[in-house]
Amino acid sequence: MKIKEIQDEIVDEFSMFEEWDERYQYVIDLGKTLPLINEQYKTEDNIIKGCQSKVWLYAEQQGGNIVFTADSDAILTKGLIAIMIRVFSNQKPEAILEADTGFIDEIGLKEHLSPTRANGLVSMVKQIKMYALAFSAKN
Repeated sequence: MKIKEIQDEIVDEFSMFEEWDERYQYVIDLGKTLPLINEQYKTEDNIIKGCQSKVWLYAEQQGGNIVFTADSDAILTKGLIAIMIRVFSNQKPEAILEADTGFIDEIGLKEHLSPTRANGLVSMVKQIKMYALAFSAKN
């Protein structure tokens, strides 16, 4: 599935909820479905700088696509990184680099997160794009 299609799916899912409490709960539930990062990758090198909570992000290339795994020590943040992984994992580096992240504003995440969490979300996207740039340069 293409990045834009996944983003549209997420926008549709979030539009089902009237209240922000329900959306927060949905983000938390998504975090519970996050495939766990291998403990060996929970290192200082894999921590996303700029996040209030600890968020580990690991990327590896498999057959031309980048596969991400992650974890966080905070339940809401774990949900946020789960959304990013759903969108960007198993995609080609070029597709990740070209991807628009307007869906984040569309579902209203930035405006309903604390400033530090919103900055953390931006840092997650930056780190994902940095991995894509690195893998793209390698190819």
